[in-house]
Parts: sequence; structure tokens; C-alpha cells
Amino acid sequence: MDDNQTNGIESLGNGSFSKSKMATDKYLQTETNVKLYVKDYGQGKPVILIHGWPLSNEMWEYQIEALVENNFRVIAYDRRGFGKSSQPWDGYDYDTLADDLKAIIDLLELEDVTLVGFSMGGGEVVRYFSRHGGKNIAKAVLISAVTPHLLKTDANPEGVPQEKYDAMADQIKDDRIGFMDAFGKTFFGVSFISKPISTPLLDYYRMLCSLASPRATLECAKSFSTTDFTHEMSSVNVPTLIIHGDEDKTVPIEITSEIATKLIPDNIFIVYDGAPHGLFYVEKEKLNRDLIKFLKSGI
Repeated sequence: MDDNQTNGIESLGNGSFSKSKMATDKYLQTETNVKLYVKDYGQGKPVILIHGWPLSNEMWEYQIEALVENNFRVIAYDRRGFGKSSQPWDGYDYDTLADDLKAIIDLLELEDVTLVGFSMGGGEVVRYFSRHGGKNIAKAVLISAVTPHLLKTDANPEGVPQEKYDAMADQIKDDRIGFMDAFGKTFFGVSFISKPISTPLLDYYRMLCSLASPRATLECAKSFSTTDFTHEMSSVNVPTLIIHGDEDKTVPIEITSEIATKLIPDNIFIVYDGAPHGLFYVEKEKLNRDLIKFLKSGI
């Protein structure tokens, strides 16, 4: 391990890791040959932001500044296979992803943490509680989250048919970037009469998606579409904020957050009228207000 590494932490730039002053970005080695890229800003109670599929930590651009200015320490990382993190062939199941999250918490010696999971990231939040007992977590936030279960089954008859996800996988294999282009429009609620996001910004988000490993893109889609968290939801035993748009065509509210609010013991459920999936941009001011209000509650 070189001079810029401490306990699995590799600082970038001129700064070095210390408890009092954190480097703004770093790589954390969570297992052999797997390093996760982490941004670490501000001081105060820690908030970990877990991005959606198939984006990267940059999706939180409009939340990070607001959180730091409100005296929170913000940790935003790239999931394995995405952004600047390592792109191993395997390890895209939720057990491994939750273990990566635990490694970040352990390596940074974090306590009194709030986990914020968007879309696929909501699964990592729930699995962290069921697999690791919610160690060192004080609050949780699920935004447009896939939990508890997306797939149509006998036990979940209103879910999304497997055939739809099979078709999605085929499109990704055939033309991944073309798929992301169409996916992005639905993600942000773009239509002939509604353009809540500029074309250059939509192109930027598509570019972020393109940086993901093709293998990770497919394997993570399999994980978030098939994993059933129903019996794990009650393990989320801290105050939890659930936010979802009622016009979300990517992760329908009826089969996710409306059920999640009945399964998590202590939660606040906020529905954004007319909002699509990508709340971190199209509802950024409202989302930031609700998020900061929840984070400061009980302080």
C-alpha cells in the first residue's frame, strides 16, 4: 500500500485522509481488485447518497451543495460497475452491493448515518438493514425506490411482467446507447407536450449511463427487477422518508412505495403529484426541501 493509502482508502489529489479533514474524493477498496470511487464533502452528520441505475454519483449534483450548505457531510459513491469505480465481471447481486456499502461505512468510520437510496439504490438501503442489521444508521430515505418488489409473480400480480424486462435486456444487448436515449425520456417525463429537462442535460445523463460497464448494466437490471424485498422491509427500523412521483412510468408507485409505506414501521410518505421518476432533477427544489427538513428533524 502506498503513502496515499490508509486502511483501504486511497486519496486523490494533494489531500490526505484524516478524521478531521476529509479528502474531497478517494478510492475505497471494498474487496480484492474492487475499488469504489467516493466523493466526500462537508462536515456534520453523514449522509450517504446511493445513485440509481444506470447512472453514477454525478446524478446527485443538485442535492450535494444543498446538503453541504446545511451542515451535513455528504458521501456520494459510484456503485461497482458504474462511473469511475472498478468494473468486475461479477458481484452485482444485492448482497454484494450491500457489502460494498458496509465497507464504505466501516472504512470511513461513519456513525449516525442517513442512507439515501434512489431507485435501484433503495434496494441497497433495505438489504443493508436485513443483512447488516442497520449498523450505524440513524435514518433512511427511499426516493423513487424499486422496493419492495417490481416483478409480476403470483404473490405480486400487479407487478411488471418478466417479458418486459427480457425485452429491455435484448434492447440493451442490441444497442445499449440507443436504449438509454429512449429510457432517459421516460425517466424524466419527456413527451411532445412536456419538456422538464433540456436536451443538453438529457444528453449529459445519457453520457453518464454510457460509462457504465455493459455487464454491470445488464446484471444490475436483473437484480433490481427480480429481487423481492417484501419480507425485509420491516428490518428498516429507523425513521424513514419515502418519496415518489405518481406519474413515475419507470418504477410505478402503485407496486413500490405505496406498498413500502405499509411495511416499514416508522415512515413519512410524500407523493409528488404529476412527477416522473427522475425527481433529483425535475423536482430538485422540492426534493431538497423535504430531504433537509427530514434530516434536521429530531436533531
